[in-house]
Amino acid sequence: MPKAAYTPWFTRVLAFLIDAIPVLILQGIGYGLLLGTRETVCLTDTSEYDLGEFCATGASTLGQVAVAVCGLLALAYYLWNYGYRQGTTGSSVGKAIMKFRIVGEATGRPIGFGMSIARQLIYVVANIICFLPWLVAVLFPLWDPKAQTLVDKLVKTVALPN
Repeated sequence: MPKAAYTPWFTRVLAFLIDAIPVLILQGIGYGLLLGTRETVCLTDTSEYDLGEFCATGASTLGQVAVAVCGLLALAYYLWNYGYRQGTTGSSVGKAIMKFRIVGEATGRPIGFGMSIARQLIYVVANIICFLPWLVAVLFPLWDPKAQTLVDKLVKTVALPN
């Protein structure tokens, strides 16, 4: 098929940004509560040196719990969106809004939960290990005939318009 038959790179980037919004909102709520509920404790030195009052500000229990709970909710969303939803329908929320899906190159069908999660984990690990190879991997559709990222080539998937 010609390159125009595959989903353009910019459309894929927009879908990624849409998919990131709920995670960013959840993380923002958690860290907002962490910062908004900080506690300050002051102690007065009563030793022979009379150093005066010492104060320290730290995270509250509520703030720490909020970060943990919001982190778990963000992870649950991520697993649902990229694992279950994308694995069974071919489209995450962002991909559905941008009207394309990720399918097996040979079958043209959704790749399933496990392979969809593995695909996302490869992106995450590549980004953690080194930013430059990750950047090359995600820019690859700009010059690839099938508009595939390097991860798409590895797991044998393509992005096709609905």
